[in-house]
Amino acid sequence: MSEKQRTLAKEISLTGKGLHTGNPVTITFKPAPVNHGYKFCRVDLPGMPVIDALAEHVTDTSRGTTLVQNNASVSTIEHVLAAFNGLRVDNALIELNGPEAPIMGGSSWKFVEAIKEAGIIEQKEDRNYFVVKQKITFSDEEHGVDLIVYPDDHFSVNVLIDYNSKILGNQYSILDSIDDFEEKICKSRTFVFFHELEPLFNMGLIKGGDLDNAIVILEKEVEQSEIDRIAKLFNRPGISTHVAGVLNNTELRYPNEPARHKLLDIMGDIALVGHPIKGKIVATRPGHYANTRLAKIIRQEMKKAASKRDIPVYDPSQPPVFTIEDIKKRLPHRFPFLMVDKIIALDESSIIGIKNVTFNEAFFQGHFPDEPVMPGVLLVEALAQTGGLLILSTVDEPERYSTYFLKIDKLKFKQKVIPGDTVILKMELSDVMRRGIATMFGQAFVGNKLVLEGEMTAQVIKNK
Repeated sequence: MSEKQRTLAKEISLTGKGLHTGNPVTITFKPAPVNHGYKFCRVDLPGMPVIDALAEHVTDTSRGTTLVQNNASVSTIEHVLAAFNGLRVDNALIELNGPEAPIMGGSSWKFVEAIKEAGIIEQKEDRNYFVVKQKITFSDEEHGVDLIVYPDDHFSVNVLIDYNSKILGNQYSILDSIDDFEEKICKSRTFVFFHELEPLFNMGLIKGGDLDNAIVILEKEVEQSEIDRIAKLFNRPGISTHVAGVLNNTELRYPNEPARHKLLDIMGDIALVGHPIKGKIVATRPGHYANTRLAKIIRQEMKKAASKRDIPVYDPSQPPVFTIEDIKKRLPHRFPFLMVDKIIALDESSIIGIKNVTFNEAFFQGHFPDEPVMPGVLLVEALAQTGGLLILSTVDEPERYSTYFLKIDKLKFKQKVIPGDTVILKMELSDVMRRGIATMFGQAFVGNKLVLEGEMTAQVIKNK
């Protein structure tokens, strides 16, 4: 039996302070239509810009996850998204009158309570799961970080944390079923080490931090005068206990509450995939950077899967977007190395080009005289030139820029290209272009058959 998408029955608001800004903020959860996903709206800014909660909009992950889109930002959104993800709410508009979501006790509990108070209703459309078909990984060997998603028939998460801390030790947390999120995960609070407090405060962060919305871990016993000095920064004098352990004299809600909070963060950050997942996440030493990188990789896999289902159709009777003369104005390549004859489709994130292959191509004289086959490296070049046209379409005076390869990854050749073939070249941006660097997923087709696919990274540079 198929599952239906879900949204809120009515809107509901909460007011609190931002963890890092310290400013009061009101956050309002509103129902949204099917296939809307999660979107944030900055109602305090002109035009009330909307920010899609998608991994490609992540710009900062220091002590929280920040999204930027439409010249607007919203930060510390992971606990809010964890609540929606954990309660299996697919569609919601989240309005804020400030740049940061309220901390509300340092967990997802208050957000879960608000969502339940508003009520959850089913919608007419089926849930659109991303089903993991093969292992997906993100690793950072230098910091001992490993996140792996395995194929499975439902969503689950296993987390291991190790901070070389005698107080925390190695901690595990497991969520076997998303239905257990409310009971086992949502109340776990964020945590910070005592020695991190002053540097974070001096960086202009945790202005809204206090001992009610975070667990402070004291690694070793320090003088009471040092505790008094730090407590004064946060307007919380009177903390007397200074033995190693949990500083704020509160009982942990779970023996492994820090590990459970790291799992909560994964629930929030992985919601940036934009769809519920069927797969098993195994995470060692996760953090917001690794979580959001994994979400970006998953989104790339989703785009690849969609591309394989969406084979472009070439109709020669339709006028091209760029003729060969248009292409020559944008690319510096000339005979015998101009590998794109026309562009038949172009938007902000994708492009489709055409390469007509004839026996008169110079390379067929040597590759190979008795069995002419288009060299794979030239097929890659044709895709790269098509991708270059996509990048150059975003700049003024494209003739003053050039694009250069930085990396080719996961390249696969499926079928040879021979004289008489018309190659359809498709390139899609895998992420937002930053600092002139673009990562794209490319595919080449002959008819409805895939002949080549792979990931390519290039940089656009202004000519001297």
